Amino acid sequence: MNPFRRWKEVRSIMKSDIDAVFERDPAARSVTEVVLTYSGLHAIWMYRISHWFYKHKWFLIARILSQLARFLTGIEIHPGARIGRGLFIDHGMGVVIGETCEIGNHVTIYQGVTLGGTGKEKGKRHPTIEDGVLIATGAKVLGSMRIGRGSKIGAGSVVLKEVPPNSTVVGVPGRVVVQDGVRVKTSGDLDHANLPDPVAETCKELEHDIDRLRCQLKRLMKELETIRGEQEQDDFARVQHTNQKA
Repeated sequence: MNPFRRWKEVRSIMKSDIDAVFERDPAARSVTEVVLTYSGLHAIWMYRISHWFYKHKWFLIARILSQLARFLTGIEIHPGARIGRGLFIDHGMGVVIGETCEIGNHVTIYQGVTLGGTGKEKGKRHPTIEDGVLIATGAKVLGSMRIGRGSKIGAGSVVLKEVPPNSTVVGVPGRVVVQDGVRVKTSGDLDHANLPDPVAETCKELEHDIDRLRCQLKRLMKELETIRGEQEQDDFARVQHTNQKA
């Protein structure tokens, strides 16, 4: 490839990464600030360099650069992963992206996210994240499955199955709560307040289970009282019968 053309492509990719910060982080003030202080951007650029070495089979150099990026940013991206344009990693600390992970364009990832394997698979063992997906704080997406275009993964969710496009997933294990046509009304990627609350939903389920158990306990207590009453009557009758014989 023509070096000049290659350089233009690299500049275009770097610009798309910077643009992603301004599109999705209202705290971003200037290009200088973003380039110098955003650890997510540093990790992505370090990944792009290490990925080049990985593609050209300079595996050791690729891994050294990857580990350096991890040390400097707290973000671990395997150089074998394939990442599109405009990835935005906000805050970033604790993010892990596995070797066979594939990430499309304009994806947003928050701190503590893991795109990993289940430990049972070989070959393609990490998820494929399609364009425009948002993965919120602390979510875990595990295994070789596809997260459909435009989907949102709620904070703290653990996703083990494929997610259709334009879906919202919450909970442990993750389940689709919104899909096509029944969308969460948000003003943008950062409006987490309108995502269903997996903790609140879990608490409701626990309350329902507690009420059910309470009803069962009351029924069992009544049955126990009935059995005790019958036993006492039998004992009283037995004593009277013994006294009459005496």
